[in-house]
Amino acid sequence: MNTSIKPLDRPAGLADRVYHQLRDSIGNHQIKPGERLQEVNLAAQLAVSRTPVREALARLESEGMIVVEGRGFVVPELTDTDIEEIYQLRFLLEPAAAASAVAEINSAADLASMASEIEDAVAADKKGDFRAFLEANGRFHNAWRALVPNRRMSKLLDQYVGHVRFLRVLTLGDANARKAALTGMKNIHAAFKSRDKKAAAEAMVKHLEAAKHFLIVAIEQINKEKDIEQHASRQSSSTAPSNTSDAPEIKASSPTSRATEKSK
Repeated sequence: MNTSIKPLDRPAGLADRVYHQLRDSIGNHQIKPGERLQEVNLAAQLAVSRTPVREALARLESEGMIVVEGRGFVVPELTDTDIEEIYQLRFLLEPAAAASAVAEINSAADLASMASEIEDAVAADKKGDFRAFLEANGRFHNAWRALVPNRRMSKLLDQYVGHVRFLRVLTLGDANARKAALTGMKNIHAAFKSRDKKAAAEAMVKHLEAAKHFLIVAIEQINKEKDIEQHASRQSSSTAPSNTSDAPEIKASSPTSRATEKSK
């Protein structure tokens, strides 16, 4: 048997493309909190087999973007209480974590990745590239968190990182939210660069205050959109057949033929 022959792969990156399409749809409110996501319906809408959809949904769940409900998934709905509880925790942990991380800076190399991610975020913001900005923002926060010396504190931060990623997806599609996030990133980096623990904690508090504000704005906007859609649905229900599908309509960013992708 010729062991040098490698098995053929599925089209490269298909599951990744499905993942980004769904995550972007959550970010631009095409998929709203409370809406169900079902594998079969999504595969039909995106014109792919169920395998890449299943992989994308598993990845989204692992990152806190969606949660299991029955035989499908649902985008979490955030109440006022949820927001308060999440930010109480963030205000307790992140300023203290940032201050402790400052004390661990040993060289310019420790700050290089933070600076690099700010540059990437600036470039993404100029292009209006939500996806690239989201990734750069996440890498920036991972960079300073990697310096946190307290392992237990670091573990606590890791435990709710999925919640935070979900919040960023909900808010950073807004240009004003991105600019506020950039300001916060630059202020945090400046405090780290000057080795000022107090300034780092203060910068983090202001950063969190802005993030909380834009989350509340985003949730209010989502609720308004849902009310408008429900009102329109009630008006048209007497003249148009009901849509029995639980999944929101999602259009693929580019056509993908099922013929090019094999189910496992």
